[in-house]
Amino acid sequence: MHKTKVEKMMKRSEILLAGKRKPIILQILNNDRGGKIVLSILALVVFYVAFSNLLLPKDSLFYVSTYTVTLLGKYLAFALLALALDLVWGYIGILSLGHGAFFSLGGYAMGMYLMRQIGDRGVYGNPELPDFMVFMNLKELPWFWYGFDNPIFTMLMIVLVPGLLAFIFGYLAFRSRVTGVYLSIITQAMTYALMLAFFRNDMGFGGNNGLTDFKDILGFDLSADTTRISLLIVSFLALFVGYLIARFIINSRLGRVCIAIRDAESRTRFIGYKVEQYKLFIFVVSAAMAGVAGALYVPQVGIINPNVFSPLFSIELVIWVAIGGRGTLYGAIVGAFIVNYASTYFTSALPEVWLYALGGLFVVVTLFLPKGVVGLLSKLNFKKSKGEVTNVPA
Repeated sequence: MHKTKVEKMMKRSEILLAGKRKPIILQILNNDRGGKIVLSILALVVFYVAFSNLLLPKDSLFYVSTYTVTLLGKYLAFALLALALDLVWGYIGILSLGHGAFFSLGGYAMGMYLMRQIGDRGVYGNPELPDFMVFMNLKELPWFWYGFDNPIFTMLMIVLVPGLLAFIFGYLAFRSRVTGVYLSIITQAMTYALMLAFFRNDMGFGGNNGLTDFKDILGFDLSADTTRISLLIVSFLALFVGYLIARFIINSRLGRVCIAIRDAESRTRFIGYKVEQYKLFIFVVSAAMAGVAGALYVPQVGIINPNVFSPLFSIELVIWVAIGGRGTLYGAIVGAFIVNYASTYFTSALPEVWLYALGGLFVVVTLFLPKGVVGLLSKLNFKKSKGEVTNVPA
C-alpha cells in the first residue's frame, strides 16, 4: 500500500516536471482551449492573407486585396483594445466607458511621429512644422511635439501617456472608493472632456481634422503592399503578446485576487488585501494595451481625429466585449471581429438601421446570452459532449 502511494507521488512529480519543461507560451495557454483555437485561426488567416496579397497575381481567384489587408489589420487593433477592456471589466469588475481615451492617446502619439516623418513633402513644404500648424500661422513647433521624430521615444510615449493618465485617474478614483455605475460615468466624462479639448485648434493636435496625410513609417512607404502586410503581422503579434500578458495575469495569484475583488470587493478588503492597488495596477496595464492598439490603428487607417475620443466609441467597445463573451479574453477578440465586420457591411448596405441593430443585439445578448457568443458555443459543445457520452456503450 505504501509502495503504491510512493509510486503515485513519483508519477505526479513527473507530470509536474513535464509541465514545467513546456515552453513558457504553452504553460500560459495551458487549459485555454478557446484561446488556442482563436489565436490559431487568426494566425492562419494572417499567413494566408500575407501570402496571397504578396505572391499571387491580382487576377487570381485567391488574391486578397490591399483593402482587405488594411481592414483585417484594423480589426486586429480593435481586438487588442477589446482584450484590454475585458481585462478590467471581465476580471476585476471595472466597467470603463472611457477606454477610447487611452486608445486615442496611443493613436495621437503615433500620429505625431508619422506627421514628423512627412518633412518638407507637405502642402506648404515646411520641413519643421506640419501643414495645419503652418495654416494656423504657428512659428515654431510646440514643446510637446519634441522627441516625436524619434521612433523609440514615440514607442515609449505610446505606452507611458495612456498609462500615466490611467494611473492618475485610477489613483484618485479608487482611493476615493468610487465604484459601480459612478465609476463608469466618470470614465465617460473623462473621455468626453478629452474629446472637447482635442477639438480645439489651439491644442496643437490639428483640431477637428486631426492628424492625417501620413507618408512613411520607419522609412517605409505606407502605401506599399509590403508595409501594409508588415503592419498586419505586427498587429497580430501585438494581439498575441497582449493575450499572453492578460492570460499570465489571470493565471497568477494576482489574477485570483482580482476575481475575488470582482465577486466580493468588501470581503476581499476585509481579509487584508489592498484592493485599490490591485485595481490600479490592472487599470494601468489595460490602458497601456489600449494605447498600443491605438498606435497600430493609426498607420493602417491613415487618420486620427477627436471623434475617437467620443463616448459612443467607448460604449460600442463595451458591446464588442459583451457580445463576444465577457471574462474569457478570447471572447473579446471574437466579439470585436463580429461587430466590426457587421459594422463594415451594414454601414454601407443599410446605414440607417445599423445602430438600431447594434443596440438590439446588445439587449438580446444581455438578456439571453450573458456569457456572449463563446458562452453559447461552449454550452452547445457541452450538450454535444454530454450526448456523445450517453451513447457510449457501458
